[in-house]
Amino acid sequence: MNEQDEVRLRHMLDESRRVQRFIHDHSREDMDSDDLFAYAVVRAVEIIGEAASRISPEFRTQTPEIPWRNIIGMRNVIVHAYADVSYDIVWQVAAGNLPELILALERLLPDSGAADL
Repeated sequence: MNEQDEVRLRHMLDESRRVQRFIHDHSREDMDSDDLFAYAVVRAVEIIGEAASRISPEFRTQTPEIPWRNIIGMRNVIVHAYADVSYDIVWQVAAGNLPELILALERLLPDSGAADL
């Protein structure tokens, strides 16, 4: 992996862990009642997608276990269709998909260490 890909993977991992800290002790409904919380989660998911979009095509091809298209697609929805972002989908990504992504990224970045929530 080249240096820039490693930097972007670390950004993805850091933001994924950040989202896990954000959602700890929160529920999906909190996104409806707490604008700051919702904004933070959506923004972090956007950053994950932006970093993913900057990973080299060669590395993406070598790592099919990462759902690159879905991650980048989510970023595109947040950026380009910002008024139509579904908190239900964002919550599913945050609570359902990011824990798996964290594990995959930790395997790719073995010196990353596990972070506490």
